[in-house]
Amino acid sequence: MSDKVFKKTSGNGQLTLYLGKRDYVDHVESVDAVDGVLKIDPADLGDRKVWVQLACAFRYGRDDLDVIGLSFRKDIWIQHIQLYPDAGHKPTLTEMHNTLLKKAGEQGHAFTFNIPTNLPCSVTLQPGPDDKGKACGVDFEVKAYLANSADDPDEKVDKKDTCRLVIRKIQFAPDNTGSGQKAELCKSFMMSDKPVLLEAALEKDIYYHSDPIPIIIKVKNETNKVVKKIKITVDQTTDVVLYSADKYTKNVLCEEFLETIEGNANFENNLSITPLLASNKEKRGLALDGRLKDEDTNLASTTIIRAGMDKEMLGILVSYKIKVNLMVSGGGLLGGLTASDVTVELPVTLMHPKPTE
Repeated sequence: MSDKVFKKTSGNGQLTLYLGKRDYVDHVESVDAVDGVLKIDPADLGDRKVWVQLACAFRYGRDDLDVIGLSFRKDIWIQHIQLYPDAGHKPTLTEMHNTLLKKAGEQGHAFTFNIPTNLPCSVTLQPGPDDKGKACGVDFEVKAYLANSADDPDEKVDKKDTCRLVIRKIQFAPDNTGSGQKAELCKSFMMSDKPVLLEAALEKDIYYHSDPIPIIIKVKNETNKVVKKIKITVDQTTDVVLYSADKYTKNVLCEEFLETIEGNANFENNLSITPLLASNKEKRGLALDGRLKDEDTNLASTTIIRAGMDKEMLGILVSYKIKVNLMVSGGGLLGGLTASDVTVELPVTLMHPKPTE
């Protein structure tokens, strides 16, 4: 276990929050527990209590709108624990707790939060050039504060009586990646009694971010038309299920391959594509994996959903599909044809591999 410790102290110096990691893995069936320690200086607390909370919230809007009383933060899930005076929260101490308690010393109080499996993963929506404040998306935050009650809307908690650390809930690709999708289409045109057959397939169903995705493409052109090129696009669909049923589809890759397939000819080849955030830096509202501070991130990972999960709770669902188009030359007035007429779609999963221990 690494000795890196994340800590944040409140402005009044009375509370210091310690966490051993910022990333908590969602294994679909269970999620890593959030084991932390809060150091509490009990002098000058008066009759106020010390609370620690974990909140999963969805932000949709900019922080400066909070000033005019519009809250653009919606809590999806929140849990409070009273740590002082002692209210009986006694977690089973883990190796992580023991490491943090050594750092915090005598005044350290251990706590554990169990994140439910039905919560979304951390997702950031790419801001536009003029967007200020915190990014839209789903985030998780551990916060310690002084207050008379855990969550009284009428009680004003001073900023100096608070300390907070943002954490991430992340998913990794499962080990057992199955074989990929396959799609085929047989298309006949006006003035031609013979069809074009297009088949596209993926070798596996999960690809890692920034790895090339080879697509096996077979074309049997039984017409007298010429396929001038093959166009491949990748679309990201972000389904915001929380406050409205909004679905946004954004194109994250569009590539053309100059492959000519003459009339009455066959074609078979692997064409490779790599969808990257770097090629999409200006697309506002694109879903990205959650980020901490200003570190770099990548296109959002596909959301893996357990069977029977309540989708309402999931905040933001992300999925991808690849489209393969044949661009066919028109032949004569009646033989005209648009590329969209010969298209197949393949769903694909983009994720990170599990890190090696």
